[in-house]
Amino acid sequence: MAVARRDRSRRAPARRRRRSLLEMAAQVIGELLITAGVILLLFVAWQLWWTNVQSNAKQDQAVEEFFADLGEAPVADDPVDEPPTSSPDQVPVLEAKAAGETFAVIYIPRFGDSYTRPVTSGVTTAVLDNLGLGHYPETGMPGAVGNFALAGHRQTNGAVLDNIHTLVPGDRIYVQTQDGYYSYVYRNTQIVLPDRTDVLAPVPTQPGVEPEERILTLTSCNPRFGAQERIIAYAVMESFQSLEDGPPEEIAAQVAEVAEGAA
Repeated sequence: MAVARRDRSRRAPARRRRRSLLEMAAQVIGELLITAGVILLLFVAWQLWWTNVQSNAKQDQAVEEFFADLGEAPVADDPVDEPPTSSPDQVPVLEAKAAGETFAVIYIPRFGDSYTRPVTSGVTTAVLDNLGLGHYPETGMPGAVGNFALAGHRQTNGAVLDNIHTLVPGDRIYVQTQDGYYSYVYRNTQIVLPDRTDVLAPVPTQPGVEPEERILTLTSCNPRFGAQERIIAYAVMESFQSLEDGPPEEIAAQVAEVAEGAA
């Protein structure tokens, strides 16, 4: 009997040690999972908030520099009596720009009264992550017959096209360059797979067809918090208004405010 009691007394501490080791392991794993969760939340916050803060600051600077380069050109005159230019012979075509050069500012009233974003040559990570909308260099420039195509992030790095899905047929999109204001009218949206590069053709989705219209194409990821697809918005140029004539009435106050802030 005494021997049996001694054996049980030896086994009891061993069981306690095993339980203690298991409890310690579970505690360590739990703490690691909590730490991983915190790190993940911080990463999401960085992606969805801080990258927007950083990118917006850089975009604001690019817009200021764009207006500084325009000098003293009029920006807020009363609307002109004559209608804006729509004749193909009178619409200036902007020349191609070097990679990384900001050559335009875009206004989309549907996205808010303060929506003013730079347009920069190229669609590299350096451009899209820092300077908002990037121009596909293989596509046309503002004023040219064909496809003027732009890309932008939807949820991070400025979220320049976060509200692309809210566009309604008839909405105006304005592109301001050193020459003046190109007015486009939104037409329709298309959802495609990422490999559909034919949306960049001179006639979108119809490679080889001779273009007759001046088209603006906006491309971004879809859905809003994913990248399994691409959302494509198309607009057709309606008119051109020279810098000397001042901006279209719909954005006149906005242009004046931006120009004043850049002065």
